[in-house]
Formats: sequence, structure tokens, C-alpha cells
Amino acid sequence: MKVQETKISGALIVDPAVFGDERGFFLESFNERAMRSIGIDAHFVQDNHSRSQRNVLRGLHYQLGQTQGKLVRVVRGKVFDVAVDLRRDSPTFGKWEGVELSEENRRLFWLPPGLAHGFLVLSDSADFLYKATDYYAPAFERTILWNDPELGIEWPLVDEPILSAKDAAGKAFRDAEVFEAGFSARETNAGR
Repeated sequence: MKVQETKISGALIVDPAVFGDERGFFLESFNERAMRSIGIDAHFVQDNHSRSQRNVLRGLHYQLGQTQGKLVRVVRGKVFDVAVDLRRDSPTFGKWEGVELSEENRRLFWLPPGLAHGFLVLSDSADFLYKATDYYAPAFERTILWNDPELGIEWPLVDEPILSAKDAAGKAFRDAEVFEAGFSARETNAGR
């Protein structure tokens, strides 16, 4: 397994060891002990699978309460995956990282709690899987505009993206609720 740090504090790109031959391949997409050894000490409670067509852009989503860390990957197709740091006391607050995830590169992207997340589908369709450290909670969900000029995310767009009504109505970064100094996932998840 190879691990790359990103320009966002705590976010990691993971290239798992892949064993293959003429029959196909095998890889461990998750191994708790191996993840802990690279600094991902997370307890996952929910697995999600989405399928989207070309030019669908989902995000930028986060939960202010019941904050989710996410371990994401693509098993079919290709996406441009983006994380934005919303932790006010982080040295990388307001920075973004983009990484291509595909069935060919088999990469995983770890987004610790406190980040917004989104992706753009680059292939005809894509199956996107993610493990989450807390349950989906619509009451806590927030959305930042995917094209906020202050963030300046360089999406590899060819055509106009296909957006949900929720994503089209996201807030500007400067108006968004963010994770304040001293934030911890435990504090945010307390009281469930």
C-alpha cells in the first residue's frame, strides 16, 4: 500500500496493493489494522453506493452535526473527487484537493471529519462507494456551491454539469457554517 499526503491536513490518497494475473485481480479495499498503521483510525458505521452518469456533479456536501469521515473509491468508471477543508483552526482551512478516482487506478481517498466533499463524473457512468464514520442525518446536511469563486476549484468540465436542485442552491463558502476552533468529531457526534 502506498500513501500520499495531500494539501489538506489529514486527507490521504491510498493506493492499495493489487495482486493480479490473467484471471483478474484481488485487493483489500479496507483493512482496519492497515488503515490504523497509516493514520486512519476510524470506526465506520455506514457504506454507501451511488451511480451517476457523465457530467453529474454531486456536492459540495458535509454534515455539521454527526460529522462524517469518508473513505471513498470508484469501482466502475472515473470521477474527479474533491475535498474542501472547513475546519477553521486547520492550517489548510478553505483549501481544496482534487484527485481522480477510477476503476483503473483503484485509489482510495480518505477525508477526515470536517471536510466538504463532492465529485464530477468523467466517464459515461460511475459507481462510487464510500464508507462513513457516522450516519447520514439530513437535518445536519449542508451544501456549499460547487463553483464558489473564493474556493476556485478547477473542475475538469467539458459541458455544463448536471446538478440536483439542492446542489444548485448551495451556499457561498464565505456564508457557510464551518467547524469552529477546537472542533472534534466526538464533540459534534455527542448527544445522539
